[in-house]
Amino acid sequence: MRSEKPASQVDLTTHVGSVRLPNPILTASGTSGHGAELQAYFPLSALGAVVVKSLSAASWAGNPAPRVHETTGGMLNSVGLQGPGVEAWLERDLPALEAAGARVVASIWGTSVEAYGKAAGMLAGAPSCVVAVEVNLSCPNVEARRSVFAHSVSATSEAIAATASCGLPRWAKLSPNVTDLTEIAAAALGAGAEALTLVNTVMGMAIDPATGRPRLGNGGGGLSGPAIHPVAVRAVFECRAAFAEVPIVGVGGVASGEDAAELLVAGASAVQVGTATFADPRAPVRVLEQFEQWCRSHNVPRVTELIGASHVRG
Repeated sequence: MRSEKPASQVDLTTHVGSVRLPNPILTASGTSGHGAELQAYFPLSALGAVVVKSLSAASWAGNPAPRVHETTGGMLNSVGLQGPGVEAWLERDLPALEAAGARVVASIWGTSVEAYGKAAGMLAGAPSCVVAVEVNLSCPNVEARRSVFAHSVSATSEAIAATASCGLPRWAKLSPNVTDLTEIAAAALGAGAEALTLVNTVMGMAIDPATGRPRLGNGGGGLSGPAIHPVAVRAVFECRAAFAEVPIVGVGGVASGEDAAELLVAGASAVQVGTATFADPRAPVRVLEQFEQWCRSHNVPRVTELIGASHVRG
């Protein structure tokens, strides 16, 4: 129950399944680099965890420029998952995160079930600072005519099952661009995912009316930012209702402490800050500070009291 007196100190500790975090604020994959890029702005150890940009088993060049376009209330991106590959990341980027005292969530992706398995296996035996693996399922499946993994029950199940070789807790990052998200979530959980990350970007497109050409080099892209926050809230709420005991990480348009609180009340155990970081590199720690103040002002002594509060019926 909430205290009747203002909380002088808030217990921010939370758990995402078996992973204990000192607070519920994380970075979002693809928005804070592969390593310690944000260390210049705040201590990475202050966050619950740092989720790095998605990595494939081998290096990947990504999509042609332009890759980013600002929209009303958000941003379109088509970076195309550019990255150095898992092996290079372990050697070149992870040591700086470890030295910074960060808790790290490695994000992986692939274009086939085999590729997911290979990327996951390369993370087996990673340093203890790597606390979980987020499996980014919003990727084209070359084995199924480039259909996105997260749009298919069977492909989701197969990809998650293939990543067990990492030996770490796995969080399935799902797409909101489906008719029944709970069906896809059930497949991920049934295949071994310990938690759900909800949600990835919403499919979108921008066209220059003067030229008739897409504003992104690859045509369409993924919409992120405040515009998709209500989409994330609904996804978290619906999956919490469907899977009451399953840990959820909420992501989508978090730009303030109140945004974070909203996702927790909807059912998330932790949240990620992403697009806001492009405008303000301190956004993750600022959201953390605002969230703690929000808890104080609303007499919330511990974060666990908020999680799923909108599902409680008197």
